[in-house]
Amino acid sequence: MQLRVFNIIKNTKVEGPGNRYCIWVQGCSRHCKGCQAVHTWAHDKGELYETEYIILDILKNQEKIEGVTFLGGEPFEQAEALGIIAERVRAKGLSVLCFTGGKYEDLRENSENQKLLANTDLLIDGEFIQELTDYSRPWCGSSNQRYHFLTDRYNEEIFTKYKNKVEVNISKNGQIFINGMGDFDEILRKVDLIGLKK
Repeated sequence: MQLRVFNIIKNTKVEGPGNRYCIWVQGCSRHCKGCQAVHTWAHDKGELYETEYIILDILKNQEKIEGVTFLGGEPFEQAEALGIIAERVRAKGLSVLCFTGGKYEDLRENSENQKLLANTDLLIDGEFIQELTDYSRPWCGSSNQRYHFLTDRYNEEIFTKYKNKVEVNISKNGQIFINGMGDFDEILRKVDLIGLKK
């Protein structure tokens, strides 16, 4: 099975608890106003990866990471492929954090989501709502978004243990990729990179 991917960072400290292998899926039908990841919306862009390739790459880096994070884009638009990945990496002791613009209650009603939900330790749900922008909680952008601790791997201790941060990655060809949670527009203004956002 294939997964359409916008980007992968194999070791990041700002997309969930501990060091994580992070996959931004390509494709989202929600189009939240003010979304910082509009470049992940199109369903015909990105790159296709075999799930087995991704699983093996994650496990190759297993000693360096605590877990895997899925975001995007909308992970539940590719729930079957991500469910396969989540099941395999959790079997090896890694944790899974998944973001979604949907609501947990609605996601549970769809049979295609069951494997991904069953293999997710922490689900952060809810669309980004620009009028409710709030960066006070780790990894959330607006106050309506909710944390669902689906296993006992994580609990409310994350609220005191982690704060929002950003990372700046520069590829070999000079492309800049900022990830994490915060006011990216303000960050770009401060470093005079506003022209590179689009």
